[in-house]
Amino acid sequence: MASIARLPLTHSLPTILNHTRFLPRRLSFPTYLHRSPFRSFSAVSSSSSQGDSRSLGSDSNASIVGDLLDYLNESWTQFHATAEAKRQLLAAGFHLLNENEDWNLKPGGRYFFTRNMSCLVAFAVGDKYVPGNGFHAIAAHTDSPCLKLKPKSASSKSGYLMVNVQTYGGGLWHTWFDRDLSVAGRAIVRASDGNFVHRLVKVKRPLLRVPTLAIHLDRTVNSEGFKPNLETQLVPLLATKQDDTLVESKDKSVSPSSNKDAHHPLLMQILSDDLECKPEDIVSLELNICDTQPSCLGGANNEFIFSGRLDNLASSFCALRALIDSCASSESLSTEHGIRMIALFDNEEVGSDSCQGAGAPTMFQAMRRIVSSLGNAQVTECTFDRAIRKSFLVSADMAHGVHPNFADKHEENHRPQIHKGLVIKHNANQRYATSGITSFLFKEVAKLHDLPIQDFVVRNDMGCGSTIGPILASGVGIRTVDCGIAQLSMHSVREICGTDDIDIAYRHFKAFYRSFSSVDRKLTVDD
Repeated sequence: MASIARLPLTHSLPTILNHTRFLPRRLSFPTYLHRSPFRSFSAVSSSSSQGDSRSLGSDSNASIVGDLLDYLNESWTQFHATAEAKRQLLAAGFHLLNENEDWNLKPGGRYFFTRNMSCLVAFAVGDKYVPGNGFHAIAAHTDSPCLKLKPKSASSKSGYLMVNVQTYGGGLWHTWFDRDLSVAGRAIVRASDGNFVHRLVKVKRPLLRVPTLAIHLDRTVNSEGFKPNLETQLVPLLATKQDDTLVESKDKSVSPSSNKDAHHPLLMQILSDDLECKPEDIVSLELNICDTQPSCLGGANNEFIFSGRLDNLASSFCALRALIDSCASSESLSTEHGIRMIALFDNEEVGSDSCQGAGAPTMFQAMRRIVSSLGNAQVTECTFDRAIRKSFLVSADMAHGVHPNFADKHEENHRPQIHKGLVIKHNANQRYATSGITSFLFKEVAKLHDLPIQDFVVRNDMGCGSTIGPILASGVGIRTVDCGIAQLSMHSVREICGTDDIDIAYRHFKAFYRSFSSVDRKLTVDD
């Protein structure tokens, strides 16, 4: 488990990428000929272009956009996102912990653990940490709205093999029509010794499609709107029915109690080929429907990122890299008195009420165990409580950038723009956890490092979404600010954000880890 190999990248490049002379001078990428096809979309020189021995602690202004594209293209599901984060943490020297075992932690150490392979908590302990000092944490989520296979997905209609799905979260479901789709997720596989193995699976080629109805058969669609029935009309097709017979004849050994009854034998064969096992050895599946189009740069100046799952993998990756880079060198934790942490949760899009969601006490149980392990005999009943009072949480989730065609949907004085920095989210009814104090402190970090910052508040005549911020803030009373990277097309199968904002968020998060303590000690509220 100490090494998670990168999945091979097989998509071909558009011809235009060979014509680098059309790129703006500021976006030249001298290493692109040596990158994978997906990375060639990146017109930036990334700090990871020198491999895992990269100087992560560098204070240079090298962009992380190329690495984000890699991360997005690896992370088709919450499981893959967690596995890729795990791979990067191990490569950076973090030690893998097990929640089922005792922890032996030391100042200066860097650690992490996963839960359900869809939730991850990582932290670095300052060399000058003493029991009762605070945590400086950034929390985000690994899941995104998508379609998921039903436990029994096999069906057929009008000569087609269909795959029945559930909707997960509040997706813009009309955007999933006429897309080149596939499946990815995890499987439980029976091993030759009789044990069971947890495996990730990703079928990279286009496998499924939800076709729209031709306008000749739906003449009012443009005037009355496209309103598909999500149960009967949002059903991907897999193949024509005769292909099922071919698989049946090749696979007569599949037992009646296997997944053959729940899923099409043709689909099971494709999955078993990817997993390099027999179809009957796949005993459980948890699969998402995924768009196969790779994440890439776009816009006339390559200033946009076009991708699925930006909400909220963009925030997750910026937090991950900020933590890794803020403590990469041997000296980076030498003056740190606190504990730097990230927490990446699953199931935010459906309310966070799960074992791996922010509604579970995962992060706070970890904090208590950390304090206990580091404190030894010095820990008293109130040591953890004092640590929480000194702690600060950044809840990072994508924000609504102003839409040029629908600007009136934003409050006129709070219209976040792409390329203008992180957006602090405010709501008087506590749909966001930001307060006047937490907003001020986070802005002071930005001011100290000359970083732009924006504010957002929803119109009074519109509903307001929420984040994991209020859930975590109310859990044990940790000070929290809600913020996010401005984006367009939120919850579409393809979303948009700005390249500059990725780098700004990364620098802001890294500055938060390095500078928050000095900012916080200048303000006293409850004296």
